[in-house]
Amino acid sequence: MPSLNDIRSTFLDYFARNGHEVVPSSPLVPRNDPTLMFVNSGMVQFKNVFTGVEHRDYTRATTAQKCVRAGGKHNDLDNVGYTARHHTFFEMLGNFSFGDYFKEGAIPFAWELLTRDFGIPKDKLLVTVYHTDDEAADLWKKVAGLPDERIIRIATSDNFWQMGPTGPCGPCTEIFFDHGEHVAGGPPGSPDEDGDRFIEIWNLVFMQNEQFEDGSMIDLAAQSIDTGMGLERIGALLQGKHDNYDTDLMRSLIEASAHATSTDPDGPGRIHHRVIADHLRSTSFLIADGVMPANEGRGNVLRRIMRRAMRHAHQLGAEDPVMFRLVPALVRQMAAAYPELGRAQALIEETLKLEETRFQQTLARGLRLLEDEVGRLAEDAPLPGDVAFKLYDTYGFPLDLTQDALREQGRAVDVAGFEAAMAEQKAKARASWAGSGETKDAAIWFDIAEEIGATEFLGYDTETAEGQIGALVVDGARVKEAAAGQAIQIVLNQSPFYAEAGGQVGDTGLLKTETGVARITDTKKSQGVFIHFAEVTEGRIAAGQGAELAVDHARRSAIRANHSATHLLNEALRRTLGDHIAQRGSLNAPDRLRFDFSHAKAMTADEIAEVEREVNAMIRQNGAVTTRIMTPDEARAQGAQALFGEKYGDEVRVVAMGTMQESGKGSDGRTYSLELCGGTHVALLGEIGTFALTSESASSAGVRRIEALTGEAALAALRARDKVLSGVEAALKASGPEVIDRVQALLEERRALTNEVAQLRRELAMGGGGEIGPEAKEINGVKLISQVLSGVSGKDLPALIDALKDRLGSGAVLLIADTGGKAAVAAGVTEDLTGRVSAVEMVRAAVPVLGGKGGGGRPDMAQGGGADAAKAQAAIAAVEAMIGG
Repeated sequence: MPSLNDIRSTFLDYFARNGHEVVPSSPLVPRNDPTLMFVNSGMVQFKNVFTGVEHRDYTRATTAQKCVRAGGKHNDLDNVGYTARHHTFFEMLGNFSFGDYFKEGAIPFAWELLTRDFGIPKDKLLVTVYHTDDEAADLWKKVAGLPDERIIRIATSDNFWQMGPTGPCGPCTEIFFDHGEHVAGGPPGSPDEDGDRFIEIWNLVFMQNEQFEDGSMIDLAAQSIDTGMGLERIGALLQGKHDNYDTDLMRSLIEASAHATSTDPDGPGRIHHRVIADHLRSTSFLIADGVMPANEGRGNVLRRIMRRAMRHAHQLGAEDPVMFRLVPALVRQMAAAYPELGRAQALIEETLKLEETRFQQTLARGLRLLEDEVGRLAEDAPLPGDVAFKLYDTYGFPLDLTQDALREQGRAVDVAGFEAAMAEQKAKARASWAGSGETKDAAIWFDIAEEIGATEFLGYDTETAEGQIGALVVDGARVKEAAAGQAIQIVLNQSPFYAEAGGQVGDTGLLKTETGVARITDTKKSQGVFIHFAEVTEGRIAAGQGAELAVDHARRSAIRANHSATHLLNEALRRTLGDHIAQRGSLNAPDRLRFDFSHAKAMTADEIAEVEREVNAMIRQNGAVTTRIMTPDEARAQGAQALFGEKYGDEVRVVAMGTMQESGKGSDGRTYSLELCGGTHVALLGEIGTFALTSESASSAGVRRIEALTGEAALAALRARDKVLSGVEAALKASGPEVIDRVQALLEERRALTNEVAQLRRELAMGGGGEIGPEAKEINGVKLISQVLSGVSGKDLPALIDALKDRLGSGAVLLIADTGGKAAVAAGVTEDLTGRVSAVEMVRAAVPVLGGKGGGGRPDMAQGGGADAAKAQAAIAAVEAMIGG
């Protein structure tokens, strides 16, 4: 009996032998279709190839595509576990032709694979075709020899595929397996078609037309093929089963669930095990593809699936978390085909355990409340909507979980009442927000968030994606469209652009629609909505349009490198300076990083060198940067550092990088840096390149600031520094350590020469250094020497005054230096006269005359200045008048 792994391999190998490129499954979060919650078919990753927007180096492809249907219009959640073929997660096998072969190739491929490679009896197969598709019907007769009664013509949309109201479309042919007369049900198109006798196993879509708004169609220039066959369905058939949950893969997960809960896999808890097995796959693959539990968007769907499985585990009697213990069984079954599952195993287990631990704390109370409320109801009465809302709002029970719990009792929920209670709460939240002091301009973002929901951030693992424009804002008001030259703010349902937070600046890049192009200049957020600040550069941008989004790769890469280097810097500072180090602010920009931290004094040169050395040592480790999800308390208990200014919810991203190095012994296995952070980071530390600390200074009292560069910017700064040093070496005719000695010698020589020049200048000003100089004038019993000098600076005056005071013995001195038209003033008084004459008063008498203000000093020495040295003699006269009193 072939396993599901065998069947998957057989399918892919068959088409590989027939010239098809084996393309890996795309992630479950669609990058190229913003209208989808999750990838739900094999053709999603090829949508742009089919429409001609994207071209690849192959025209034939085959895939085993991961799919999830648990949200939006494709939601199978309510049926999972209760039916034979409903799943939240399934694998879609497909082969694709992009303008290569068409019906004449697709039908023979399908028939040969099914009847030869899979060995399905030909007499058990029948097909449907669109009622006007004579070409497909004739091919089935020719290739498979099917009679008319086994080629059923269907006139409904069941056999006509459309990508949307307009665009590519075409007829389908579906292949069915007949399980025999002993199973109830009729052939497709009959009144009993919903029975289980005839099961569809493969759908071949012939993408041959383009439909326009008026309903008209034309043939596509490049007609293509898109097929889809559910692995679980074909697996059940080839393993002789009628129920997908009886296949080897699903059975192994069911038995793992039974073992973990010590219950019978086929006993009274059979449905519970089926739900757990299915939900284990969807939750694990979603987490592996970057979706984390949240209260909105995809994260909310994930949380609902997780909690639904956890409730079923609870009903099996599990008192401790179960789901995370089943992950190894899933990895053993599927990691060979999907390596990302193995790589993310630790993250998956940790996330499931955290969520189940938290949910168990409220589950018992919520179920007791549900039981109490149900006990008060009449036998057939639905659960009141306000009670269902209380379960949701207080205990974290989503509506569908409550509905699922009551389904087993045959009881419904008053959904209208639930929605009314939800609306009332939103109204209260809005009233509370309006009175919280938020700016009036922010009201528009509250309205938009309430209407279209929070923006889904895709940028942790991609820089390109598609989004749908939910709103356009110009000058604080919503508009339907904007034209070239207009500055606008764009809100999307999902975006790879990082919105400024936690010190990391917002992303920039390009947005393209069918009708225009906009340049994104910044990204911020408000009320959970990402606001893309943009300028329309071509055409027109309209609300409701789909948009191709591309983050500026070089800029994002530089920001990532600086952000990761900041984490390493934080830890290096703690290890070098002490545990008192705490972040007080940061900036992670594309051209630099800045980090403020608490520290009472300037760092020494040796401390700076040690920090820089340690950061670069971590970079050279080139270790992986990993992300984990946990509660803030658990994160801090493990030593994670919280970044300054960040607000944390019930769950946090914990970013780990590097391993500790023990001197002489290498790594000791402990994580080097562990921080709570919602920003983007490098995947490997080596991507940072180089770290160069460029400055260390005071930011404020008790806070120091480091600025640094990474990557090419760091290398450029080091090259510039090296160029300067090379120039100095050439000028000094010295190298290496000799440069320092030579510079120190030159500085000493310069100081000596400066002092000598100053002395000579003073002597020259005083008449050559002898007794020649200005004669003292006696005013009011005080000897005064006053003189206007040239060729000296203001800083030379105090020394000259001291010399003249010594010469006088008792008296006062006033000197005015003409410094290129401006005046420098200095006055001095011998100690014995300071009680009668103040040098400060002398300066303050002279300065106004010279066009200046103020002046000050001590009673025996004071200085000032003015703008007009030409009035020096008048200033001397003013001082003489002041002394003469």
